[in-house]
Amino acid sequence: MDEPNYDLGNFQESFEKMKGRIHVLERSVPVEVQMEYFRASKRMRRTLNANDRASDEECGQWYAELCGTADTFLPLSVEERRHLLLLLANSRNPKAFKCLKQYVETEQDAATLDWACLALMDIQIALESELSEEKQIYIATGLGGKGEKLRFYVLMVSKGRKPFEEYQRNIIEREFGYYFPKVDCEIEELHVDLDYVELLILMPIRSNVQQILTKIIVDCNEYGGFLSDIYTISNVEKFTQAEIEEVLERHESLEAGH
Repeated sequence: MDEPNYDLGNFQESFEKMKGRIHVLERSVPVEVQMEYFRASKRMRRTLNANDRASDEECGQWYAELCGTADTFLPLSVEERRHLLLLLANSRNPKAFKCLKQYVETEQDAATLDWACLALMDIQIALESELSEEKQIYIATGLGGKGEKLRFYVLMVSKGRKPFEEYQRNIIEREFGYYFPKVDCEIEELHVDLDYVELLILMPIRSNVQQILTKIIVDCNEYGGFLSDIYTISNVEKFTQAEIEEVLERHESLEAGH
């Protein structure tokens, strides 16, 4: 694969050792936005009394202001809406959880929705920590996930960058569609281009990612050895066309020296 096996091995091992209730951020939120949110949330917690809990009335007022239905409604900036989301997330009140859940289901502005999704996860973990003795584990990547599965973007290349023949395209679609569900993986997107394959897939957190991807390449290559065993995988973002071209050039060099 394109990245060192050691790095992927450490990534995999970190999940295998996890003990506790796992929460996966489902929405794809840029990593820098996640870091910005949690820094802001941490700063707010420092200003709050650990024993204080916001009342239902306070949460209702914040939510009304957020939605623009408060009696004293004034148009709010993105920063003001984000501040209200942080207040709800750090309220430690179940009503705030319901408000945030409803807001996530209806909000359209991406700039606010990213923070709302993070705020919802934030308060969910806080409330479950209070109600359960089980350790709460938060996992977020740039591409997000679903349930206890993480979303990965995979770029595979034809061997020698030779254009795929029609039967090879059919093999890729057939083998991918057959094998991945058997190992509890969900294909969200599969695009077979001239000489490369793009895959967006949900994989169980504790699955052996490298083993699964190596196996599907081996299965496809039983029909003529047309897929390179060098691939690129990311849980941060999907690649742009320019990034794909850059990776393909790098793959050529790696394959030549493989």
